[in-house]
Amino acid sequence: MRKISRKRLHKATSNKLKNEQKMADKKHKRNELDVQKEWKRARQNKPLTIAFDTLKKMAGSRERCMYCNDSQGTDIEHFWPKNAYPKKMFLWKNMLLGCTACGRDHKGVRFPLDDNNKPLLINPCQDDPWQSLDFDPQTGNITARYDTNRVPAAKGVATVTVFGLDKRESLATGHQRAYRRIRQLIQEAVDAQTCDIKILISKLTCENEYGLLGWCFRGAGINDDPMSILRTTHPATWQACVKAFKNS
Repeated sequence: MRKISRKRLHKATSNKLKNEQKMADKKHKRNELDVQKEWKRARQNKPLTIAFDTLKKMAGSRERCMYCNDSQGTDIEHFWPKNAYPKKMFLWKNMLLGCTACGRDHKGVRFPLDDNNKPLLINPCQDDPWQSLDFDPQTGNITARYDTNRVPAAKGVATVTVFGLDKRESLATGHQRAYRRIRQLIQEAVDAQTCDIKILISKLTCENEYGLLGWCFRGAGINDDPMSILRTTHPATWQACVKAFKNS
């Protein structure tokens, strides 16, 4: 999972989505709202087509699912499930790009809340995933991040459990493959007497399909080799990478 920067919709599109929500709210108040039917109708219209295209652009050139970054995103995913929370059905900030596996097979209607009724799932457009998640290079699995008292992050636990991030073999294999390439590039920078920082950042960016640079440069990975060595021996290169990947 990686951090996603949400793009703004054009004002006309945003206003049309707001109008859709207003109409849905009125139907809901009258107990006349069929969520699936309402969404299916609106999904064929231009505002949601634009929203979907914008989400794909936000996800990057490979248009990966914003939860797993492995499978291709196939449709609009509601962070707050639309069936349980119809008042958020047409809200742009509630829309993500999801794959079938994450949206239907894993998440479905599951949406855990904390004692204050706030989401326990990580929203990649609002949260920094690597503050709650950790990566195990040996297995390729994503796990919950632990603090100094060995207490796991609540959002990390819930997100890993709901999406099965520690049990998906193809996802783990992809993580390991990507991390080997990232690690090699960082090791080469460590070993080099001089390093072209722009070229390094460009090469690392190309390998960031799973968002692991966030783990390497601001998550728990900063304490692992070769990241810890780069930070100590090449501080200027390290700081440039931290800045470059602060939102990755």
